[in-house]
Amino acid sequence: MAGHSKWANIQHRKKAQDKKRGKVFTKLIREITVAARQGGDPSANPRLRLAMDKALAANMTKDTIERAIKRGSGDQDGQQLEEIRYEGYGVGGVAVMVDCLTDNRQRTVAEVRHAFSKNGGNMGNDGSVSYLFQRLGILSFDTREGQVSEDALLEAALEAGADDVQSEDGFTEVITSPENYNAVVDALSAAGLEPMESDVTMRPDTMIELDEDHARTLMKMLEALEDLDDVQEVYSNAELPDSIYDDAA
Repeated sequence: MAGHSKWANIQHRKKAQDKKRGKVFTKLIREITVAARQGGDPSANPRLRLAMDKALAANMTKDTIERAIKRGSGDQDGQQLEEIRYEGYGVGGVAVMVDCLTDNRQRTVAEVRHAFSKNGGNMGNDGSVSYLFQRLGILSFDTREGQVSEDALLEAALEAGADDVQSEDGFTEVITSPENYNAVVDALSAAGLEPMESDVTMRPDTMIELDEDHARTLMKMLEALEDLDDVQEVYSNAELPDSIYDDAA
């Protein structure tokens, strides 16, 4: 599970920055709206269920969530959002994927390309780096000092249909397919096992280790991408020095 700790750290850093910039609600509303196109019932729409869970965890009101669902399911008029993924490379050959929701493709690609080129990166063709990532459900638990029993977690997770359970440095991750994610979350919750964090995300198969100078340049690019209004998620396979996370904290 090489790079696990740093991968987790960069996810926490990104989410903290989103909240600081006040953009998390906008991104969540967009995701709910697009997810609701596949149906407004979260019990039959796993993507919508995940988006709603994230929104509730961010203290979004149920009225706001319901309005977003109605816009997406066609009960209310709203902007037409298109899902686009851009792929490319940062310094040191780091793979980067950028998931966007936009009502103006030309604006979005120009902004994403600028963020890449300004910070030593370049955009690639469709599929140029996506093969390096897997879409997985990941639930993270603190198993230090018996806060959560690794044995109980392993047994409950595998019984619930999880694909794997991995431990490193006192933390344990339950890995599941996106299709089984909600069932595993519900089963572990029923067993009294609540994760520190859980999500369906894109995880790289291999990591690229960067020195501090290259890491700082890459961080600037990732932050520039994350700051764009049309960008929902940014993924990379960079393994960065601990000092970078200390500076971002």
